Amino acid sequence: MSKSKKRAVKTSSQVQLLKGTLDISRSGMGYVIVEGQDKDVLVRPNHFGKAFHGDTVRVQVAKGGATGKRAEGIVVDVAARKQTTFIGTLQLNKQVAFFIPGGEKPIPDFYIPYEKVNGAENGQRVIARLVKWDKDDKKPQGEIVSVLTAKDEGDMAMKEILIDAGFPIGFEKDVLSMAESLSGKITREELSKRKDCRDILTFTIDPVDAKDFDDAISIRNLDNGNYEIGVHIADVSHFVQSGSLLDKVAYARATSVYLPDRVNPMLPEKISNELCSLRPHEDKYTFSVIFQINNRAEIKSKWIGRTIIHSDHRFTYEEVQEIIETKDGLHHRPILLLNDLAQSFRKERFQKGAINFSSTEVRFKLDETGKPIGIVVKESKEAHKLIEEFMLLANRTVAEYVSKIKINQEPIPFPYRIHDTPDDEKLRPFAAFAKKFGYSFDMHDEKQVANSFNQLLAAVHGKPEQHVLEQLGIRTMAKAIYTSKNVGHYGLGFEHYCHFTSPIRRYPDVMVHRIVQECLDKNLRPDKKTEERCKHCSDRERAAMESERAGNKYKQVEFMQQYLGDTFEGVISGVAAFGFWVETIDHKCEGLVSIKELQYYDDFRHDESDYALVGLRTKKRFRMGDKVTIRVVAANLTKRQLDYEWVTPGAAPVQKGKARKAKK
Repeated sequence: MSKSKKRAVKTSSQVQLLKGTLDISRSGMGYVIVEGQDKDVLVRPNHFGKAFHGDTVRVQVAKGGATGKRAEGIVVDVAARKQTTFIGTLQLNKQVAFFIPGGEKPIPDFYIPYEKVNGAENGQRVIARLVKWDKDDKKPQGEIVSVLTAKDEGDMAMKEILIDAGFPIGFEKDVLSMAESLSGKITREELSKRKDCRDILTFTIDPVDAKDFDDAISIRNLDNGNYEIGVHIADVSHFVQSGSLLDKVAYARATSVYLPDRVNPMLPEKISNELCSLRPHEDKYTFSVIFQINNRAEIKSKWIGRTIIHSDHRFTYEEVQEIIETKDGLHHRPILLLNDLAQSFRKERFQKGAINFSSTEVRFKLDETGKPIGIVVKESKEAHKLIEEFMLLANRTVAEYVSKIKINQEPIPFPYRIHDTPDDEKLRPFAAFAKKFGYSFDMHDEKQVANSFNQLLAAVHGKPEQHVLEQLGIRTMAKAIYTSKNVGHYGLGFEHYCHFTSPIRRYPDVMVHRIVQECLDKNLRPDKKTEERCKHCSDRERAAMESERAGNKYKQVEFMQQYLGDTFEGVISGVAAFGFWVETIDHKCEGLVSIKELQYYDDFRHDESDYALVGLRTKKRFRMGDKVTIRVVAANLTKRQLDYEWVTPGAAPVQKGKARKAKK
């Protein structure tokens, strides 16, 4: 060990190893964030070992350091890589090739063997993959995966978002070959293990632009007057065997990522769009929950198991909504019945404590090159809620079934989807803020809090304060995660809940399918790594959500570039000490009004309890939820940032185009 390394741990003869995530700042200093520990461990640049920013590492820390001082450590091992593909520039000469990573975080150059340059040329922007960085290697060794062409800046930006979040682009040849070797042919042997549902009316309901269909619903009348309704889910676990190369790749990604102009899938297209897609007029392997339900929406029996189905029709949400509204169209009677049952389930959920948060989904209209030309606000209608209620019912039923199975009186390890109760520290200021609008909160227990939320959400509907109170209410909620420690799902009001219905795009659903089959076979093989896998899936889900937000923000900035200098009505969507954010009413595009721009009017201070900026002299108040007029002053694609300025009431609006010409 070098003298400098000895000094870093010399505070005690005893050392300890901690596991955490390495966060490298722009300045180059590193911090290991250890779960459950208040203070991060400082790691100096020459002590990163073989680790990159975002990696899960083991850090050696001296015990018993000086009181009050931040602990310092040395990275001794990389437990898991955040990412193995990077975007940067190729440096190529006669003797040697190097890959120079881009981005804000410092990463060492990669050595690229000539046979791994794969046709790339000197100075080109490329995607490189880390191949190895062994103990005695001075530099990491990599290979060039592909060349990034500069003709499409937006395409490059989306790829950078995915790669920076640790999601590989595309699949390796051996993975694609394995997927291509799989057959969807229905065999007599496999059919003998499954319930045959092919003669029952079955259909899918999905977005108009969906490319894979992983759930279907079947319905038929029974002789006893009840209805048999099946929720059928693509049987991904039939094709993706545990421990296989396909399984390892799917687990590493853990989720598909949905950007405005593309999907980065968890599984190769052969599986997601062909073998496991419940396309109409094709026999498909499925995993199903089948219910007997009477006309009072009471569930009389449940059956869980593997099936084979034949979808009779592919509906879009718009088509089903039209059938619900007109009470006419193809298969209108079963669809109207399913809708009535779904409405009953929904009403019962809210009566039992589910919280009725509504969400608005914003989608971009893109031209053939992927550039945004318009924005569409999608609202959740009855057709969406029909599918949602039956998927919730299936998820809950599966979780309840597994929760009752024990080994030596202990519950089996299982990936529950849990949502904890609200944090008092977040809830109290929200309740105080809601009271200013005349809405009171009963905080005696969790059920009363849920009732208060529902009363509030019903009362604010259509009122000016609706948006702000809904958004702040959502922020008080805990984040839903995957874990084997079941505490129920507070937001849905379920004691037991899991994800069973989307195995094409979520790895936890694949885990659920496998465990359920073990339970059905009475051949349990408890996985001691279930909690570790749950944490990984939760982490990847969070990374996917952040990527999706970044992709949407990029398209917002790209879209608003055409409106530089124009004025719009907006709503204040967030407040901080350095300014406030405004979401335009017309386009739902959010930008920042900096406090520097406001200092010409007054000296503003942040009032956290009122979610507002308040002028010291004028008492002018910018509060979350207030309507304001803004002007678009900057649209920075590199930073994915929109800058607005506040337009004082009565100021003449700038005509479209004039400010843009001035900017040029």
